[in-house]
Amino acid sequence: MAAKNEIGVGLLGLGVIGGQVAAHFVQRSETLSSHLDRPLVLRRVLVRDADAPRSLSFPEGVLTNDFNAVLNDPDIHIVVEVMGGENPAADYLMQLLQKGKSVVTANKEVMAKHGPLLMEAADRSGAQLRFEASVGGGVPIIGPLQNDLLANDITSIRAIINGTTNYILTQMAQEGVGFSVALAQAQKLGYAEPDPTNDVDGTDAAYKIAILASLAFHTAIAQQQVYCEGITTLQSEDFEFAHELGYEIKLLAIAKRTEDGVQARVHPALVHKESMLAKVEGPFNAVEVYGDLVGPVVFHGLGAGPAPTTSAIIGDLLAVARSSANLSPARPWSVLPIKAMADLETQYYLRVSVTDQSGVLGQIARVFGDNNISIATLTQKDVDNHLGTAQLVITTHPAREAAMQTALQIIKQLPVLQEVNNLLRVEPI
Repeated sequence: MAAKNEIGVGLLGLGVIGGQVAAHFVQRSETLSSHLDRPLVLRRVLVRDADAPRSLSFPEGVLTNDFNAVLNDPDIHIVVEVMGGENPAADYLMQLLQKGKSVVTANKEVMAKHGPLLMEAADRSGAQLRFEASVGGGVPIIGPLQNDLLANDITSIRAIINGTTNYILTQMAQEGVGFSVALAQAQKLGYAEPDPTNDVDGTDAAYKIAILASLAFHTAIAQQQVYCEGITTLQSEDFEFAHELGYEIKLLAIAKRTEDGVQARVHPALVHKESMLAKVEGPFNAVEVYGDLVGPVVFHGLGAGPAPTTSAIIGDLLAVARSSANLSPARPWSVLPIKAMADLETQYYLRVSVTDQSGVLGQIARVFGDNNISIATLTQKDVDNHLGTAQLVITTHPAREAAMQTALQIIKQLPVLQEVNNLLRVEPI
């Protein structure tokens, strides 16, 4: 039987993150409870195998492989979910919220796909749903969007929100190594998973920007509505030429709201070396929010790893424990059109290998002109006299994505073209 003033906590998952959260509980239970003037007690931990050997010991009966033991325990008031994945986590969270138990989650996939429904369930039951750790690890961004910045009409978010890819791009930019070498270094240091697909193809960042955009613009934006490109096509030459032009290359997650809708996208982009985002290095994250009252606000810090994520989880847990009120002031959600990627207007960087002969520049310039694309700079690089080829690096003035893609398809058919090495967008300061 729990003490009358005790706050009971359930934990779903005991992997890398869950293990650190549980260890924090065990080692600092008195400190955590002192923040509340009430005992904060870890009552149940859901695991696959309750009998498996573990470095961390728990009192008898705390470990369970039965979700209902958490769901139906009347002395558990808050549940922390760190299982990962969509299923069964999404179903578990919905059941907990419907039963009136508050939830703290680090699950970006669940929040990106089911966030609005879970928030509605929390509103109906009076429970709280907090998910600071789902985006940016230890970087506080969810709370500010739900509370501190609520008075603002937010029009844009630009973010570096995947520490794995940012570490890889930093190594490629600073050390001149190729993608596979930088990825291997990231895996060796624990920044990248053995299977890094969701990171390097942009999926992880797409989940996160869907969550941030939904909160910022008060409309449901699904991960599938986020245009997504990864970093696997980037080569060391792209970083060399970007530096010559005064840029760094970053995997950006961008969401912008205009009068005719919302556009959300994830892709590598050239960012000016003087911008704040260009200076974010290694596994760090940064989120730039633009509001009508505050202007640009930047949140910066470690975005991945057990320690920063545990920091966000415990912070959310204590916030829920302190308050029985709803998470944030109610604000109705609207339905806004999602703008197609083809409608984007920005500058572009294009690197192509061509046959080194007269008239090549004119052919490419003609294709751009026919599609209303103005060339800003055109530089010939790396002439190979033996193969008779050269590389061209082209930047454009602002142009529509649809026009650029049409021009690219025509350029690919030119007899003088050897290869399209890369097409990147340029994000203005």
